[in-house]
Amino acid sequence: LDILPHRYPFLLVDKVVHLDLEKGEIIGKKGVTVNETFFQGHFPGVPIMPGVLILEAMAQTGGILIHQKGYQEKIALLLTVNQAKFRKPVFPGDDLFLHVHILHLGSKGGKVTAKALVNEQVAAEAEIGFALMDRAKL
Repeated sequence: LDILPHRYPFLLVDKVVHLDLEKGEIIGKKGVTVNETFFQGHFPGVPIMPGVLILEAMAQTGGILIHQKGYQEKIALLLTVNQAKFRKPVFPGDDLFLHVHILHLGSKGGKVTAKALVNEQVAAEAEIGFALMDRAKL
């Protein structure tokens, strides 16, 4: 996933399992392991993936989709998060599937809808806005 500027421990997408550029949709996957550094403090004895990191995983998946839609010279920067809802906790051992669909996309930015699913149940969802910046400036 060299498309994203993120690296361990902040790269939150392991692989792309579905990509449909015509429909403007992608599904990424994050295998959530007990070894994730954030579980050390969130929460000891009851490890739960922080909601903000689920949002970040959805945003990173959106960044991959935007890149693949023809914006290879740009980086998608997280700009807004609207209507975020957290429906169920994500635990070590869960496979988090990150479904992202483009609402609109232009040369300066765009907006996507995103859902994070575990066992085909929605764990989180949001509308995420991006600004596009020249990759060379990062």
